[in-house]
Amino acid sequence: MKNSEEKIWTGPFFVALINNFFLFIVYYALLTILPVYILNDLNGTEGQAGLAMTIFMLSAIIVRPFSGKIIETFGKRKTLLISELFFCLSTILYFFIDSLSLLLALRLFHGIWFSIITTVLIAIVNDIIPERRKGAGLGYFAMSMNLAVVFGPFIGLTTLQLFSYKALIIGLATAVIIGYLFAFTLKVSEYRPQLSIEKRNRLSWHDFFEKKAIPIAIVGGLTSFAYASIMSFISVYAETRGVFEYVSLFFIAFAVAMMVVRPFTGQLYDTKGPHAVIYPSFLFFAVGLFLLSTMHTVSMLLIAGVLIGIGYGSIVPCFQALAIQSAQNHRSGHATSTFFTFFDTGMAAGAFMLGIVSAQWGYSALYILSGVIIILTIPVYWRLHNDKKEIGFSESV
Repeated sequence: MKNSEEKIWTGPFFVALINNFFLFIVYYALLTILPVYILNDLNGTEGQAGLAMTIFMLSAIIVRPFSGKIIETFGKRKTLLISELFFCLSTILYFFIDSLSLLLALRLFHGIWFSIITTVLIAIVNDIIPERRKGAGLGYFAMSMNLAVVFGPFIGLTTLQLFSYKALIIGLATAVIIGYLFAFTLKVSEYRPQLSIEKRNRLSWHDFFEKKAIPIAIVGGLTSFAYASIMSFISVYAETRGVFEYVSLFFIAFAVAMMVVRPFTGQLYDTKGPHAVIYPSFLFFAVGLFLLSTMHTVSMLLIAGVLIGIGYGSIVPCFQALAIQSAQNHRSGHATSTFFTFFDTGMAAGAFMLGIVSAQWGYSALYILSGVIIILTIPVYWRLHNDKKEIGFSESV
């Protein structure tokens, strides 16, 4: 009975994980091929291609703080089904876009629903995972997002080379529609606050952010700031070092390392606590970034991918778990949206500010700075989370 109650890989968990995987496959595939489509088919400029990427992230960041309130108002199941419906519709509409202005409008619209659905999915999967398996369960769930980092660009570029842009959109739309149909099978536990909220007629800070999740959200934002150096500049940097054709292997090494250590880090989180995973992961991540700063061979690129996969791939699931565990059940949506508001903002700010660093001092300096940021984040994490009661760990595990 106990094993049954603590089982992670249930039908509902698998449905939620596959949905999340498909959503991020769409996100990363479009992130890779839209600039090519804008430049070659819509006769746009590099600046307009960048704007199409930025406007999506901007709309997601703006909507993210409202996601918790939306989930609380409409319930998790209804929010999931409605947001995923519009996400599917947005993906289908890419097939018909033939002008840059329409594409920018669609990116703005698409980012809204991406923000809401990714928030509510984590809140739902938090209910599905047994209390004593939160670290492992949320780690596996977050792994679906990190695997999409590899498969999304691979699927996008391969389909574009062998078939066409529209064939890719048909494939992506089919995947998210299948995921959407399976989402109807999810039975969601709806939590209601014990205290009446009828007297609160005006919106307040409480409606948009979960105060208890802010400490770990700050740490998450600093971490994503440094990780932006990977997402935004690794391809360009590899080209300057003459190893551009091996960038895909970097992400494969990242994914394999993450999957290999995930069962151990999840178990370690649940038995020894988050610190046992987070501190070593910070060090792996920082060493990987420092190694990239001196990278000049394929082997160094792949070793860096392994180290970053172990470090970053283990840190983010822990942060998500801590954010959710910091709040009461009916506030899990708010905690998730608070975490990702800071996380997405850190990613966007990192892409912009680190771009300035690379332009002024080069990519080696960029990766040294990113590694230093991770090292400096360690005492920030220690200061904000040296008391287990503050993060709710002792009550949840």
